[in-house]
Amino acid sequence: MDGLPFWKMHGLGNDFVVLDARERPIAIHPDQARRIADRHRGVGFDQLLVIEPAQAAGAGVFMRILNADGTESGACGNGTRCVAALVMADTSAESLVVETVAGLLECRKAPEGGVTVDMGPARLGWQDIPLAHEADTLHLPVSSGALSDAVGVSMGNPHAVFFVPDAEKVQIDGVGPVLEHDPLFPERANIGVVQMLARDRLRYRVWERGVGVTQACGSGACAAAVAAVRRGLAERTAWVELDGGTLLIEWRESDGHVLMTGPAETSFAGILSRRLLDG
Repeated sequence: MDGLPFWKMHGLGNDFVVLDARERPIAIHPDQARRIADRHRGVGFDQLLVIEPAQAAGAGVFMRILNADGTESGACGNGTRCVAALVMADTSAESLVVETVAGLLECRKAPEGGVTVDMGPARLGWQDIPLAHEADTLHLPVSSGALSDAVGVSMGNPHAVFFVPDAEKVQIDGVGPVLEHDPLFPERANIGVVQMLARDRLRYRVWERGVGVTQACGSGACAAAVAAVRRGLAERTAWVELDGGTLLIEWRESDGHVLMTGPAETSFAGILSRRLLDG
């Protein structure tokens, strides 16, 4: 075969190139990922997802995540839904456990072609996010322009959530890269802004570390909902409106796990050329 088969998928416009390495290993280096991510000369994606054989007992597959800049990520909520939908369709299963470097994520089919992912517990300690030094994660000491007083949450990757009166007025592409690289975040951070529309509805916009502005961020939507509950602004079940659509998020009180429900779509399939892979 001259090239490498792939699927182009998206969750609310958060788009992915998906590779299947269950039968034979696929090693994608950062420079290759950046070439594939190029929306003019490659395919274009926010994240590259590689489906590999599971390593942990009870898992169906392992999902490796590379950002558009070639760096590896620990979590991707929209990507997890897409991989789960693809594998469940392939195996005719109703549920699947997806293993990531951040842990095991239980997935199940939801109505209207959607997928529900148990994203695991929200991590709220300063070491868990992680921060460079001890700080109150309910009131992070970071700011840029009009943004200040963020809530820190880890969903397997670090998030800083800022509450604002009008999310549409925030120049997220301006403040996002500055805050992503704030010294408080040794592993950088995803930067989100939230406008409360009601106690069960949030407007959320996001700058993803290693990617930039995206149409949607599943782990970010989870972090936004958790942050709103921690601030006493929202119920534990809420709709999160992103640029690309809406996700249903539930932060379970019984065990602290965060459940995310939303769509997973396949746009097309194709073959990555050797020229693109070899540079």
